[in-house]
Amino acid sequence: MTLQLILLIGFCGAIITYFAGKILPVLREIFAVAISLLLVGMIVYAYGRYSQEIAQFGFLNFKIVFTLNRLSWLFAIIISSLSALSIIFSLSYMKGKERQDFFYMMMLFVSTSMLGIVFSGTFLQLFIFWEIMSWSTFLLISYSKGKAVKAGLKYITMSIIGSMAMLVAVISLYLKFGTLEISVISQNIDIASLRYLSCIFGLLFLGFGVKAAVVPLHTWLPDAHSEAPSPFSAILSGILIKMGIYGFILMMYMVVGIKIFMTLGVGWMKFHYVFAWLGVISILIPSFIAILQNDAKRLLAWSSVGQIGYIIVGISMGTGLGFLGGTFHIFSHAVFKGLLFLTIASVEYRTRTRDLDQLGGLIKKMPITFLGGLIGVMGLIGIPLTNGFISKWLIYKSLFESNRMFLLLFSLIGTWAAILYGYKILHNVFLGQLPEKYRNMKREPVFMQIPIIILSLTVILSGIFPGIILKLINNIAFSFGLESLNVNMWGVVSETGTLNIRNIFFGILAAIALVSIIFYSAKRSWKVSQDDNYAAGAFVPVEKYNYTVEFYAPLYKMIRKYLKDVIDIFYCWIAGLVDALCNGIRKIYTGDIGTYVGYILFFLAFLIIIYLRG
Repeated sequence: MTLQLILLIGFCGAIITYFAGKILPVLREIFAVAISLLLVGMIVYAYGRYSQEIAQFGFLNFKIVFTLNRLSWLFAIIISSLSALSIIFSLSYMKGKERQDFFYMMMLFVSTSMLGIVFSGTFLQLFIFWEIMSWSTFLLISYSKGKAVKAGLKYITMSIIGSMAMLVAVISLYLKFGTLEISVISQNIDIASLRYLSCIFGLLFLGFGVKAAVVPLHTWLPDAHSEAPSPFSAILSGILIKMGIYGFILMMYMVVGIKIFMTLGVGWMKFHYVFAWLGVISILIPSFIAILQNDAKRLLAWSSVGQIGYIIVGISMGTGLGFLGGTFHIFSHAVFKGLLFLTIASVEYRTRTRDLDQLGGLIKKMPITFLGGLIGVMGLIGIPLTNGFISKWLIYKSLFESNRMFLLLFSLIGTWAAILYGYKILHNVFLGQLPEKYRNMKREPVFMQIPIIILSLTVILSGIFPGIILKLINNIAFSFGLESLNVNMWGVVSETGTLNIRNIFFGILAAIALVSIIFYSAKRSWKVSQDDNYAAGAFVPVEKYNYTVEFYAPLYKMIRKYLKDVIDIFYCWIAGLVDALCNGIRKIYTGDIGTYVGYILFFLAFLIIIYLRG
């Protein structure tokens, strides 16, 4: 089995899926699921079989190199697994929608192009697969037409700017080193000056940062999530934005090396300082913006920007513990955020709305979806026995050991914000009284329940037994020259404190047992009428039980004039200037040949005047 075969199956399978749908819709669905699961199986089989495959390419004599190492395998298994679950979820969600052949083809194109990125052994391949991913993503974001096209154009415009910066960096690397092979460049990185490397990092930060939605390059993400098909939103937030993080890790730890990276810049303007503070800003501002959102997908989109900040803070520390926490959070966020987007997609499928002010009480009608949402929010917040707790604990501990107390404080504040918007989702969607219009609503289909159950179990199991993933990440860190940590099945052992989930697990079990005994020994409750409820001493109006509706209205009224995405406003201002400039230039090209003759005569007269004046 070769890496080329995996990519060939992915791309060819996407095309076959499209034409199969033209013959029979059920064939399209069978092919889409089968190909996605086959990719998962092939990548699982490739575990431990790390290799490098080289093929000569005739054009300009470039080599095509496919590489599988521990880091690329970790990303590959996340990509393929989450993509397969999203496609299975789509079997019910997309039923009855138009252009399903196109949808499934693009889903496979996006996932396979991401696999191509992590398998790339040269910067040329990485750039090509990067562009395939970007344009496939644009087509999926724009799938629903209307406002979706506007959101897609915003995304692709920023992606093109980032890609052009990447292209300049790739060309510069080729001129400097005479090759685009990543392994060769990393071996000869010493010939490059620190100033040159700083320029390369600046260019690549623009390219990778746009895809990772790092503040201030984040403005496309909320609009894209709001308009993209919900099953694709799980991929978009769960793993696609992590491609930018993969690019950062590739440059920081593999190509340049963390020792050199930590020396780039001067004083407080060192790259790793700036990078860490951008991560903290990405945690704080988007997390509090998320609290004020009423569109569930838009809330989760802002949350994703905040969670990316934790990853950036972790990997920018340059320590084994920070890398362990940041990389584990890549896995954690992919799982619990993919779970949350599928949960909201399931609710949207049955209720036809994502407005948090119009929902409530759905725990009675969608218990599986509620459990998925509950476990996803627990992972998002970082509650013990979830994978989010493991990654955040490691990041906090790395900040503490590195004496980055302000970064630690702001990261903790971001988690407090996550508690607020996490509770808002759970309460407004699932808790409280069920509105009468949803009284006869059916449960979510089985194909929606399966991915939700699998992802929920993954959040819990990887939180109870984190050592399975941590050992792999620890080996990756050691290969990058970082210190090897004492990792076991239950956590990490260190001199300054031990993370032992086993003790936490049994402690929580004991607490649950005690609470259960108290609860069941108490008097039984009795049911009352739905409207027989009080809030602040007054009757609750019919179908207005959710008193959290517009809960933040007074606060929002006070800060509304200040609550503006100034970065997005600035980008729109730049776009307006460019549009005005292009319109002005366009007026020069009138299409009248007499006008062009006049331009020529004017230019010749100008040259004659210059000549006569010596």
